[in-house]
Amino acid sequence: MAVIRVDIAQRPYEVRVGQGLLAEIGAECRGFLRKRAVPVITDANVHAAWGDIVEASLRAHGHEVHWRILPAGEQTKCWDELAATVNWLLSLEVERRDHVIALGGGVIGDLTGFCAAVLKRGCKFIQIPTTLLAQVDSSVGGKTAINTPAGKNLVGAFHQPSLVLADLAVLDTLPERERLAGYAEVVKYGLIDDADFFAWCEANGPAMLAGDGALREYAVAHSVAAKARIVAEDEFETTGKRALLNLGHTFGHALEAETGFSSQLLHGEGVALGMVLAARYSARLGHMSTASAERVARHIAEVGLRAEIAELGLTCDGAALVRHMLHDKKMDAGTLPFLLMQGIGKTYLDKQVDLSDVAPFLDSELARPIK
Repeated sequence: MAVIRVDIAQRPYEVRVGQGLLAEIGAECRGFLRKRAVPVITDANVHAAWGDIVEASLRAHGHEVHWRILPAGEQTKCWDELAATVNWLLSLEVERRDHVIALGGGVIGDLTGFCAAVLKRGCKFIQIPTTLLAQVDSSVGGKTAINTPAGKNLVGAFHQPSLVLADLAVLDTLPERERLAGYAEVVKYGLIDDADFFAWCEANGPAMLAGDGALREYAVAHSVAAKARIVAEDEFETTGKRALLNLGHTFGHALEAETGFSSQLLHGEGVALGMVLAARYSARLGHMSTASAERVARHIAEVGLRAEIAELGLTCDGAALVRHMLHDKKMDAGTLPFLLMQGIGKTYLDKQVDLSDVAPFLDSELARPIK
């Protein structure tokens, strides 16, 4: 088992990465669960696959599990489910020192974390991510949120977990599409500031996705360590360092909004397309070579992710996608910072991007022939 420490000031915690952690959840959470009753929030798909194993382990350690089973999908990250879940936790008389368990992907982790952040001005929670995307990104770092009609993740709070348990065994049961969506966030760490890791992804990504256990552990542990380092430097995204983790997200969130935050485009798929767009727009501005930008697109396509927004079959134009960007939570005094690249492994924050130039760029991408 790999153990990565997230060194948040006065609130450090561990991310444990290994095989079979769900079957050992009772032992792994010893010292965190102080009451017999344990609230576990999950979705219907995860409960069907892993509910019995989790319950058996917790019961074996003297706990009684109280389940809240939510619908699977991005639509669950909404006001109604937030309110209902908070009221459910209150009905269980959860106290501030109690731990709520989030068992699921990014949707469950975000919703549960936000519930924990606001319940009695903050109770504790444990992240048990069951998707590749959640294991390498959303479960680490304390960003919690829900979506609103105005946009994605616009209402939320920074609230760090007490523990993260990433069981690699769950990746075997993920649909291929979910694994690929999570892989986009793995590649992101190479593009941010680690060209060697991007090269590792090019060489090993297909085998990792196909099921090589050693490669999976390395990919998840390396990604978590990269995020932990950045989060420790800039927990609340105040210095700009943590903003680098949003590579691909400005373009990606606009695509998600245009597709109604639906199953038409998973979050990781949006990030993959967003990173391709960020690379190509960087090349358009002369900051990155076209060859490097197409290297990014080529790897995204080679593993089986869409690398062309034309494949989405959207009926909008570039201006419509830019209008979605105006609701981005990173807007500052009417300016939207963009994560662009000066090369692979050389991401930077650009606060001078002219949105009137982004729209025609997106028009050209929407019209790009599909190979």
